[in-house]
Amino acid sequence: METIDLRSDTITRPTPAMRKAMAEAEVGDDVFKEDPTVNRLEAMAAQRMGKPAALLVASGTMGNLVAQLAHCGRGDETLLGDQSHVFFYEQGSASALGGIHPRTLANNPDGTIDLEKIEAAIRPDDVHFPPSRLVILENTHNRCQGTPLPLDYTAAVGDLARRHGLKLHIDGARIFNAAVALGMNADQLVAAADSVTFCLSKGLAAPVGSIVCGNEAFIARARRVRKSLGGGMRQAGIIAAAGLVALSEMVDRLAEDHANARTLALGLSQIPGLRIDPDAVTTNIVYVEVEKKGLSAPALAADLQAEGVRVLPTAPHQIRAVLHYHITRAQVDRALGIFSRLMSN
Repeated sequence: METIDLRSDTITRPTPAMRKAMAEAEVGDDVFKEDPTVNRLEAMAAQRMGKPAALLVASGTMGNLVAQLAHCGRGDETLLGDQSHVFFYEQGSASALGGIHPRTLANNPDGTIDLEKIEAAIRPDDVHFPPSRLVILENTHNRCQGTPLPLDYTAAVGDLARRHGLKLHIDGARIFNAAVALGMNADQLVAAADSVTFCLSKGLAAPVGSIVCGNEAFIARARRVRKSLGGGMRQAGIIAAAGLVALSEMVDRLAEDHANARTLALGLSQIPGLRIDPDAVTTNIVYVEVEKKGLSAPALAADLQAEGVRVLPTAPHQIRAVLHYHITRAQVDRALGIFSRLMSN
């Protein structure tokens, strides 16, 4: 039975071009900055983000942690959304490993945080308070329907942070999804940020790796932090080769994932017992509420899996589906048919 795996875009597998590039990659010792393929990837990534420098790390979680540790000291405070990936899904690593205090602020349904709430949360210079050092935004925002943050909003947050002497970090795990959805270049969307992390291993389909970008001084600190976390890789060009293909060949095709997500959302909106606003789906992430009496999201997910469709229950009555390189329009139509049949039982 064919499996249609909609749990996440992290399940993407490397393309044939990536496998060939990995097999043929020129390598060296990256800790000594001598891996030419890593160096090419970091240069390309920095250019794509409009930043002076970049650093290859193992994962997006590592990238966000490295950025926080490079920007903040022990006892410093970050301001971030209460639905953000950094707060929700990264094991409190900045607190556990860096002594950094998170100040959570309410995310709006579109992933933004009201500017006045950010400004009100910035601590005055008082011995009773942790110093505010860093604002963290997420683009696209995973738990807020995969919504891309508008350029003018990010610019306004950057201006606010600078006025108060804070830095701005963007968790841009899916920043290229945001760029494609908004019809912009990624560097425009992160121009206001002091640092940005993006993933190669989600919609871009590389097998592993994320990139942290910023200025030279920041990346020098980030490189030291990466080493302290055990992230100093050696012949990492084998990984970086896939990343080069990802950035060169996989960005523009993200529009296909967005179109398939829209098709899925429209179809789900017509099925009784499910609730979704298709207009809220603008990238590759689809959240749907299960409203049928007596049916939970985990139970529906189990029924779907038995029929060959894998989704992720994210709350007692909420399911997430993520479209990616391995999902075709025909598979979306098949998944909708299975959803409809199960919900009618």
